[in-house]
Amino acid sequence: MGSEARARKLADRIKVIVAQTLDMRIKDPRLGFITITDVRLTADLRDASIFYTVLGTEEERVSTAAALASSKGMLRTEVGKGTGVKFTPTLEFILDAIPENAAHVEQLLREAAEADARVHAQAKDAKYAGEINPYRETEGA
Repeated sequence: MGSEARARKLADRIKVIVAQTLDMRIKDPRLGFITITDVRLTADLRDASIFYTVLGTEEERVSTAAALASSKGMLRTEVGKGTGVKFTPTLEFILDAIPENAAHVEQLLREAAEADARVHAQAKDAKYAGEINPYRETEGA
């Protein structure tokens, strides 16, 4: 079992190696504009989940996933050479949902801002329902 710090360092190193290999060595035309966003390792450092995003259409995402699947062996070899660990982890590529989640959050924030603006517009001409000072003050207190 590896320590948490070692797993973090190895994950960062794998992220760099995979990104550089995709940029410099993989010449697959199906590979789109890809960004490696995160790498997570299992506790035993045997399996690596690599999260990525692709800029473009759904068709480009599918073709990039196929290109990654076909180049998985070469990428694993490069990870083994670049890390020097006894057991090279298996690689699993997972499409990251960050852009979709960000768009959803932005939409929710827009809706909240519109609702807030409506409330402020209603409150602009509002008047108190009762007296100006609704709390009764006693003379002895």
